[in-house]
Amino acid sequence: MIKLAIGFIIYGKTTAKYLPYFLPSLKKQTFQDSQIFVIDNNKKQDHESNRLIKKYFSETEVEWTNENIGFARAYNKMISKAVKTGAKYFLAINNDVILETNAIEKMINEMDSDKELGSACPKILRWQFAGNKKTDIIDSCGIQGISALRFKDVGQGKIDCGQFDNAKILGPSGAAAMYRISALEKIRNNSEYFDELMFMYEEDCDLAYILALAGYKSKLVADAIIYHDRTASAKGLKNLRVALNRKNKSRQIKQWGFLHKHIIFIKYWDVLSAKQKMEVLWFAFRMFVFAVIFEQYLLKEYAKLLRIRNEIKIFKKYDK
Repeated sequence: MIKLAIGFIIYGKTTAKYLPYFLPSLKKQTFQDSQIFVIDNNKKQDHESNRLIKKYFSETEVEWTNENIGFARAYNKMISKAVKTGAKYFLAINNDVILETNAIEKMINEMDSDKELGSACPKILRWQFAGNKKTDIIDSCGIQGISALRFKDVGQGKIDCGQFDNAKILGPSGAAAMYRISALEKIRNNSEYFDELMFMYEEDCDLAYILALAGYKSKLVADAIIYHDRTASAKGLKNLRVALNRKNKSRQIKQWGFLHKHIIFIKYWDVLSAKQKMEVLWFAFRMFVFAVIFEQYLLKEYAKLLRIRNEIKIFKKYDK
């Protein structure tokens, strides 16, 4: 029986460039009571990413899906495997990161010392992959909730001076998130921990929110340091900055974000106060107006939302 299961996803050539940095940093961790699970979301089985994993972790089996099954479904498969091993914790981590050697140990120690924690987040700083440069720019110090069921990455884009080290967070960023498996089991919906209607993006916010509603706390472990080469950012920033940031996002990412945000609105509607419902309605209206004026292709997501409306898992309050 191992204490920690570590899971990450590979996508063939698109992730191969990161693995020569990520895998050695994972192998050098001071905490070693762990088992690694890998999902290969690639159509071809023979590629450089697989070969690199065998080089650094020869004992690790890579599960090939023959297609991109998405972030949520892939992690659900790995969490289910972790449950079967009897692991106490699960670390979901991107492969476009590098870890300081004691990062995992620091998070494990924090989780061990506070049984009320359902999850923990390292301090994630920006990594400039081009040039392999670690920076002191914050990528995420965890997720916080703001009005209208929106979420933001704490401190994102700011110089780290320790000013967010004691920030209260809702949950961890999906780039590096440690979960207590007993907490995940409590919120599991059939075989799902992450909501599989959210193919990618917002699923980490959704899980953070549902764990908080179930009574679990989350904590930023500020001395656990990880560096991340982020391709998408700006959750919950002000309107102008969001609009400017959207220019750097692909159409697919925008579509996922738009659809998944509306899934969250519907999923938690019944537990919102009257004030919160008004905030959600106002924000949803603004999203509609923005789509009509600037990104008309997003309007097709309303048709998708209608098609899957009966699959949305309406949240019910947990018994104390």
